[in-house]
Amino acid sequence: MRPRQEGANVSGAASRPRASRCTRADAATRLRTAQAYLEVAELVLGEPTRDEYLNVAAGLAALAGIAASDALCCLRLGKRHRGENHRDATTLLRTATPDGAELAASLARLLDLKDAAHYGVMIVAASKGRDALRWAGRLVERAREEFER
Repeated sequence: MRPRQEGANVSGAASRPRASRCTRADAATRLRTAQAYLEVAELVLGEPTRDEYLNVAAGLAALAGIAASDALCCLRLGKRHRGENHRDATTLLRTATPDGAELAASLARLLDLKDAAHYGVMIVAASKGRDALRWAGRLVERAREEFER
């Protein structure tokens, strides 16, 4: 028997991204987590000691973006992405806010770096590390803004 493919239902047809319900309290938790990842990413990027720190900073920025996306979706939609493919979260985020397409683009850029940062053998360029912090910072800031509404 073949294992079930991500994004496919039992018949093999494509399905919608998986989501689970969440509350304002869940959003607050995900926002705090996003802020923590971003804060640590900023600290790590400031460490000039080793090139590998660039990968760590970019990976942490991607995790900050994912958590911020969850917070935004919980606040605005009452649900967040819960599948193995984080890229499906961009579809949900796109619908969460009027600027959702821009936010989803930032998340997609972070996810592009995530694989290279976590699993790659090449060092993420310093400019990409700074870009990752900027993209994640935008997502965290928007989640913070939505939470304060």
